[in-house]
Amino acid sequence: MKNLTFTLFISLIFFSCAPQRNLVYFSNLPKGSNDIIQSAAQLKLQKNDQLSISLTSLNTEYNVLFASANANNSNTPINSKGGFRINNAGNINLPLIGEVKVEGLSLEEAQALITQVLRKQIKDPYVDLQLVNFKITVIGEVNHPASLNVPGEQINLLEALGMAGDMTVFGKRENVLVIREEDGVRNMTRLNLNDKDSYNSPYFHLKQNDIVYVEPDKSKERQVNSNNTLLPIISTCVSAAAVLLTVILR
Repeated sequence: MKNLTFTLFISLIFFSCAPQRNLVYFSNLPKGSNDIIQSAAQLKLQKNDQLSISLTSLNTEYNVLFASANANNSNTPINSKGGFRINNAGNINLPLIGEVKVEGLSLEEAQALITQVLRKQIKDPYVDLQLVNFKITVIGEVNHPASLNVPGEQINLLEALGMAGDMTVFGKRENVLVIREEDGVRNMTRLNLNDKDSYNSPYFHLKQNDIVYVEPDKSKERQVNSNNTLLPIISTCVSAAAVLLTVILR
């Protein structure tokens, strides 16, 4: 009986030594909460973005020129959908028109500007503009790490994790790293996805070329390096159990 009690006691001490983890996103959000959260910031065009611009007008020559330019710029895998690249000066080079500054504009603003420029040469142009190389990368403790093409204009961190198969049970939801490069400056921030306030971070809504890294927790490290980390923990827990048991049996 004493041996059974001792075994159960040792097991209890050992498992109590393991850290408890919160696997629930936004776990501090009260039930029935109607918290106001910020909407995603509007996407702004950057250098090296690739724009697909299609033109529909009564001038078939212009229509063909735009269609041809889109096709001719699709010679690399990332630009397989074609388009016009924003150069280092923040401009795109349009057929028969020349360079137009679009860096820093939203897609709607760029579309309106291009339409305005074309109206000077052709009547009633209709311009459709899309960003074709909106890409993010999700790595670390997710089920399907990958570089992901984003079909729309917006994506948030939860959507990106969903596209990557969600975090594994070893992913640290309280410490997700987002790496972002803007104007040649690389910024990094960590978000706690257990905390509802992370939704209001400007890094929760991802931008083109962002990198998301999900850090593994200590239990994953112990599995990988069991000889270096697991044995000392077991030894510490057993020692603590032995001391407590000695005190109890006296």
